[in-house]
Amino acid sequence: MTTEVRVPTLGESVTEATVATWFKQPGEAVAVDEMICELETDKVTVEVPAPVAGTLGEIVAAEGDTVGVDALLAMIAEGGEAAAAPAAAPAAAAAPAAAPAGNGATDIKDGPAAEKAMAEAGLNRDQVSGTGRDGRVQKTDVAAAVAAAAATPAPAASVRAPVPADDAAREERVKMTRLRQTIAKRLKDSQNTAAMLTTYNEVDMTEVMALRKEYKDLFEKKHGARLGFMSFFTKACCLALKEVPEVNAEIDGTDIVYKKFVHMGIAAGTPTGLVVPVIRDADQMSFSEIEKAIAEKGKRARDGKLSMAEMQGGTFTISNGGVYGSLMSSPILNPPQSGILGMHKIQDRAMVINGEIKIRPMMYLALSYDHRIVDGKGAVTFLVRVKEALEDPRRLLMDL
Repeated sequence: MTTEVRVPTLGESVTEATVATWFKQPGEAVAVDEMICELETDKVTVEVPAPVAGTLGEIVAAEGDTVGVDALLAMIAEGGEAAAAPAAAPAAAAAPAAAPAGNGATDIKDGPAAEKAMAEAGLNRDQVSGTGRDGRVQKTDVAAAVAAAAATPAPAASVRAPVPADDAAREERVKMTRLRQTIAKRLKDSQNTAAMLTTYNEVDMTEVMALRKEYKDLFEKKHGARLGFMSFFTKACCLALKEVPEVNAEIDGTDIVYKKFVHMGIAAGTPTGLVVPVIRDADQMSFSEIEKAIAEKGKRARDGKLSMAEMQGGTFTISNGGVYGSLMSSPILNPPQSGILGMHKIQDRAMVINGEIKIRPMMYLALSYDHRIVDGKGAVTFLVRVKEALEDPRRLLMDL
């Protein structure tokens, strides 16, 4: 008896993945729930377990292949007999990935308005992603495809200059992962779409560092979590977002959507690229809850265990380049958000305090914002409120 191994549900709005690694080879024994392969989507990796114990048969989808949801990956022979994939399996595996956007789905017919719009725009069916029922293309999908094409740089601009033969022999060409391709596209889309501007300030970390030093051991003993700087910054940003709500808003067509909550994105570097897990309702959480959430999601990010749902819905983002030694930088917006705070390295500097020169631990802060809905006054006010809260942490306790 043979059992099929198929692509599991990949998450909301995710329809395809790339086969990254096979942990088992044909003929090898597998146990129930043993991870046999790993799939890579736009944002996360998905491990596929063996549904039954037995022997892995023919692998239908090789490493590097693109597969759709429920596509056939391999066959497992229960007991030990050789498992062979059906002759039509390769076509079946490819079909789910191709059906939503291609002409192969002969039973799906787009509306006349959409077909006319595609003809007028000079687009074929494969160039438009349908959002209608069963993947049907709507007129709005055609408009979105036209807008995306207009915002995309000409392909010729990315063509490499000729490389001498001696240099070419010493180069290594590696295909970009789906995650890296998505990061590149989203960041460039952010620059093309938003009227992005960055404002800077600096914060004296003396009081936060003293408070952390005094209470970190007691905090860890009581709550089982380390007291870091991120909870202070998260709290300070939540406080500032209440006063300057446009930084916590987003543009939807000709509307501005103001969020009455804070889902805080915390950018995290991983071996495969940058991800932004979201801490939901951070404005309702205590210091200990924030620290525990950051630690748990950071570990899951490094292990590649984050789900798509955990990286969606953020309203504001904090990026800490200081952990890598960055002294100053301009963070790029995480669309559709309208603000992102960049933290940097804490460095002792000579500061004039009440007419006297003193050595203080200083950090540069950078707020990148979408100038389409956030004015300079609002951006500066936001950053000043964050600075004030960190330089006098008692403000965080009294909601000042």
